[in-house]
Amino acid sequence: MEASYAHSENSAGIWHLLADHLKSVGRLAKQFAGKASWSDEAALAGVLHDLGKYGARFQERLHGMDSGLDHWSQGAWIALMETKAVAAALAIQGHHVGLQSASREALRGIDPKRLVQNHPFRLELSDPDPMRLKHLAEMDGLEFKPLEHTALSLQAGMRYSVAAMLDVRMLFSCLSDADFVDTEAHFEGNENGKCYRPNGPSLDTDAALAALDSYMLNIRNKSQANGRVRLAREILWQDAIKASQNAPGVFTFTAPTGSGKTLAMLKFALEHAARHKLCRIIVVMPFLSIIDQTARVYRSVFTNFPDNFVLEHHSLAGLGEEASKGDAENATDRQRRLLSQNWDAPIVLTTNVQLLESLFSNRPSICRKLHNLMESVILFDEAQSLPQHLAVPTLAALSRLSATYRSTVMFATATQPAFDVLDNAVKEHAIGGWRPVEAVPEHPKLFEDLRRVRVSWPKPGETIFLSELAYELSKKNQVMCVVNLKRHARNLLNALTGTESIFHLSTNLCAEHRREVLAEVRTRLKRGETCRLISTQCVEAGVDVDFPLVYRALSPLEAIAQAAGRCNREAALTGLGEVVVFEPEEMKNDWRQSYPTYAYYQATEVTRTMLLAKSGNLDIDDPDTFKKYYRRLYDLSMPDTANKNLNEAIQARDFVETAKLYRIIDQAAIQLLVPFPKNRKKFDELRAEADRSGISGNWISRAQNLSVSIYRPKDRHPSWGILIPTKFRHGGTSDEWFILEDPYGKYYDQILGLKLPESEQVFIA
Repeated sequence: MEASYAHSENSAGIWHLLADHLKSVGRLAKQFAGKASWSDEAALAGVLHDLGKYGARFQERLHGMDSGLDHWSQGAWIALMETKAVAAALAIQGHHVGLQSASREALRGIDPKRLVQNHPFRLELSDPDPMRLKHLAEMDGLEFKPLEHTALSLQAGMRYSVAAMLDVRMLFSCLSDADFVDTEAHFEGNENGKCYRPNGPSLDTDAALAALDSYMLNIRNKSQANGRVRLAREILWQDAIKASQNAPGVFTFTAPTGSGKTLAMLKFALEHAARHKLCRIIVVMPFLSIIDQTARVYRSVFTNFPDNFVLEHHSLAGLGEEASKGDAENATDRQRRLLSQNWDAPIVLTTNVQLLESLFSNRPSICRKLHNLMESVILFDEAQSLPQHLAVPTLAALSRLSATYRSTVMFATATQPAFDVLDNAVKEHAIGGWRPVEAVPEHPKLFEDLRRVRVSWPKPGETIFLSELAYELSKKNQVMCVVNLKRHARNLLNALTGTESIFHLSTNLCAEHRREVLAEVRTRLKRGETCRLISTQCVEAGVDVDFPLVYRALSPLEAIAQAAGRCNREAALTGLGEVVVFEPEEMKNDWRQSYPTYAYYQATEVTRTMLLAKSGNLDIDDPDTFKKYYRRLYDLSMPDTANKNLNEAIQARDFVETAKLYRIIDQAAIQLLVPFPKNRKKFDELRAEADRSGISGNWISRAQNLSVSIYRPKDRHPSWGILIPTKFRHGGTSDEWFILEDPYGKYYDQILGLKLPESEQVFIA
């Protein structure tokens, strides 16, 4: 029998034997599945995933003599018909074109006889006879064993659809990552064979706990916080240790701002992982500014650990869409896949967008990391930022992840959402529902003990023009003002032109720029120097600054409380810090011109209603206030019945439509490398490297700190004239990583950050 190949020659001139690839992917997929009951099904998916490459037409394709071929449906049909492995069939079908649908009609559509007549992607089968291909594979030494357990049964009906779809994605993740890793090993190989990427370091909890305890001892010795703050932080630390002894499950971690949540959560995670032999810690945050800060703290804790002990993974951008036309064997597609991240690190810092959209994605390059959520501790910092309109499916997926894959999920915040009231709705999608254990049982007392601010609320109908507000701020020595929109921040900054010691923070600034601004702000605050910070809401969740005076535009109640958490944070003032809530006159018009989203506007109106009911005095230090707030908000926004289209897609187990409709950010984003003036040398080096040899995973990692994420401009937007697309290292062009062409410093400002032509709004709020 003539040799069959999976991939063309690598740089050493070696072709990738198909039998070797299928066996290797099967072995790796089973390994990635770990203790999952369906690990043998993952192995089967690996062995069958490229069965169609035994077809003569595909072998010709590798020599450039054919194209437009489907080489996956034959293996999917064998998995479905011979072993009833529905999840494996879906994973095999989707490993190039994305997961499709688990409906009976869609599964019948995998039948090669149907595909020959009408292929949904207008492809031709590499061979229309799957049994002939299976026979060739068996002659090549491959085995297809019957299965005792499978991940999905159609006989279970359509109940618990979020849970069932997550199980499919988990198996899909194992297959996709195994396929990517083995393919990468071939193309990185040499005359001695394949070169696999080294495994990430393991989570050494003993060493990590020793480092954390040593770091905390040093922090306590240097702390200038007053006695009640120090006592509250010690109570929280001990509560974290006690809670870590519980079995893996779902937790809330409710504690006031400034009580040391960031490190107490890490203490919980390490102690919990050590006790229950969990292998990874994933910290999920809403804003890049928090990731910047948390990464800095974690790297200070783990100074002598390997560089990749802590992995920052920010953006979904850079991967492109999966192939839907063509045969997915071109260099561009392969490069997009191999640049995707699989989270093989002990500690991962990521965003809500990255993790949550991955849980509902159908794309292999996005889903490949999901299996590394098994047996992990997943910490959602600032959990109030989780989107309410997606709450029920989100909670259901996390519930299933915890119950089935031995992962612990913790929601940490000072303003804990009342998600427990959605328990019955969650049970419709995942049998475990949502019943978290509170890790800080005495948190109401902590809030009272750490009361540090006095809030002044606007009277009914009272507004202020931003120009008047700017004058007021210019008279203050140390003040932070948080507004709801970047446009309002720019207007304030323009009105403050000529005023000294003005600083600005928003996601228009790249990470290095934000770090520089925050470092300067902290230094000035510590020295008692003049400092006026104008910011969007990106400063609120977890950013460690301590102003004596904070102004906050009227907004959702949790945003006001989070802004207040940047005031008198260390309780160093003789009395209470001052928080002034104001309503800009500009906000009286259309809500679209005043708030980032309709949901944000809706939550602001709940705040306004409660303020009127309380005669203009809401107590943001009383956790009961937030229980009432969230229940009112849920009564209004009805998260249990929101997103009718998404719910229908989930009930139909339609992976394509679900991925399309589950969006934290509705618009597609791109990543833009910017010439931050203080590090122009690094920008020039990255640009020269991209021009010379193309971008790689390492390039993307280094570029993240000099990049800004924006909504993809429309085709005729003037920005396209200054956005230079990058090329991939091994061929093809990225449609999601760009370089800003700005030789005269016109489009990246030292204060405002990125300033693109504004015929259309492209900035992410």
